[in-house]
Amino acid sequence: MNILIISRCPPYPLHLGDRLILYHLARQLAPRGHQLDLLAYYNEPADPKQVAKYAQWFRRVELIREPYRSSLSYALRLLVPNAMFPRKSSASWSATMWSSIRTALSQQKYDLVLLFGGIHVYEFRELLRGLPTVIVPYESFSLYLKRKLAQQSSTAAKAAVRPQWWMASQYERRMFSGFSRLVMISNVDADVVRHLNPNYPLTVIQQGIDTDYFRPSRYSSTDRSDFLENFLPHGAAPGERQVIFFGNFDYEPNLDAAKFLIESIFPRIRNKLPDVKLLIVGNGAPTRLEKPNVEIIGHVPDLRPYIEQSQLFLCPLRIGAGIKNKILEAMSLAKPIVATPLSLEGLVLIPGEHALVGTTAQELASAAIQLLEDETRRNAMGAANRTLIEAHYSWQRTADHYETLFKELIAHD
Repeated sequence: MNILIISRCPPYPLHLGDRLILYHLARQLAPRGHQLDLLAYYNEPADPKQVAKYAQWFRRVELIREPYRSSLSYALRLLVPNAMFPRKSSASWSATMWSSIRTALSQQKYDLVLLFGGIHVYEFRELLRGLPTVIVPYESFSLYLKRKLAQQSSTAAKAAVRPQWWMASQYERRMFSGFSRLVMISNVDADVVRHLNPNYPLTVIQQGIDTDYFRPSRYSSTDRSDFLENFLPHGAAPGERQVIFFGNFDYEPNLDAAKFLIESIFPRIRNKLPDVKLLIVGNGAPTRLEKPNVEIIGHVPDLRPYIEQSQLFLCPLRIGAGIKNKILEAMSLAKPIVATPLSLEGLVLIPGEHALVGTTAQELASAAIQLLEDETRRNAMGAANRTLIEAHYSWQRTADHYETLFKELIAHD
């Protein structure tokens, strides 16, 4: 297949979770003989320098600076008749992207167009008329904002979020109309969008995990005996009881979860187990929240050793939507999980067998204490998690679903 990909972001770096699907899907599809051309927005200064990390899977890569979109322009598209879907470049948010798409269409005959993102890319629908189109918005942004609204404690904060939630809902009610297929990555997000517009041709395709990269060292067929020894973080010792939470902390839901964990959950764990340590790892990690027995580490080149040396992964997300990459990564490394229900959304797992679930600080702390004191149960849960990942969440399986969908749409075009 000859596929044009229009994306809200480049496929790299991978610590920015919205780039994972595009990266791994291209990595799977290109070796199968599909020709991929990529037009992507970028907003990080380093993005153009990273093209070499993924260029091998694309025939052509063009990065375009993401445009500014004002709140007024969002509102006008909802309120002005026929403004929702531009029909010329001057009416679009990015005349540059519009021109690049038109040029690509004039130079190649594409079998299908794949659009990654929602508000960033939907506006090119009219330009793509006559071609099968698949749009993948990752998650329901209105669901994310609805949950953020519920977390606000002050009237002023609620007043600031409520108009954003309303506008996101109105866009999700309309902006996916006219595409051949809408793909969501979790049933929870899909249900929200179906409620807003039951007429969308919607399919759920879960994202995957790189099961070879996120493979426990003890499961590896290669010699990794020095794996932990070479990467142990400072201040840690083999066998130390340790809880980990990791993620991109420039993303508000992760930062909120880190505060909840450090300020409300972990002190309850330490009251019972004074020697336990908490490790917070990831881009933008909030060093200002560091406390006794809490070690906060920023971006690291390799998360795996930090996860592997910890006894469990505690994920107390209270805001967000979609499947959580961090849960898949911890499970793939055979770690037991303690998490909020929101953290586990979209995953087919059995509470008690694959994770202990809690909502309040006390529930999450009690669950963590149970596992920290029971090595046999930790090992059984970790093994069950790895087995589940291998069976249902490989990127190869995800790519198979996309490939089947593409063939179906092309056949019916």
